[in-house]
Amino acid sequence: IQRHTDLPQSTIDLMVKLKLELVGMGDALDKYPYEISGGMKKRAGLARAIALDPAIVFYDEPSAGLDPVMIGVIDKLIKDLTSKLGITSVVITHEMPSIFRIADEVLMLFQGRIVFRGTPEQLRTSNDPVVRQFMNGDPEGPINAPRQLSELSERLIGPGLRKMNDE
Repeated sequence: IQRHTDLPQSTIDLMVKLKLELVGMGDALDKYPYEISGGMKKRAGLARAIALDPAIVFYDEPSAGLDPVMIGVIDKLIKDLTSKLGITSVVITHEMPSIFRIADEVLMLFQGRIVFRGTPEQLRTSNDPVVRQFMNGDPEGPINAPRQLSELSERLIGPGLRKMNDE
């Protein structure tokens, strides 16, 4: 906070304490990183992200490396912070249970395109084959369908080399 504001140190100290309390870490103010768990490190990261009261917070795989219970704790924390602080949270995740706990709106990308946009319930009931494969974790389907030979050779060899080989 000190690098991004001209606030007096006493105000900064109060803001730090408040943000740590908001993420359930008020008692960890004087702890070093090596003294806290992975879940606490995630929560400290959330406190850091909300330190200057942003309007939007981006989360990239916020539950990576956590056990299922701690994933639930982080999901609840994100939902609570979004509500209490009136912020917009953009969460990038592949954790399906998290999507249904956190999201008001879901976008799914595949090959650089939006293939789904809607509510979590619409996601749950989607008949789109790409969405269904991802939701169910199926090994077979359009997500990993074999590429056509021409596309594969272009990706491996390049368009110029393929033309020379065709001649």
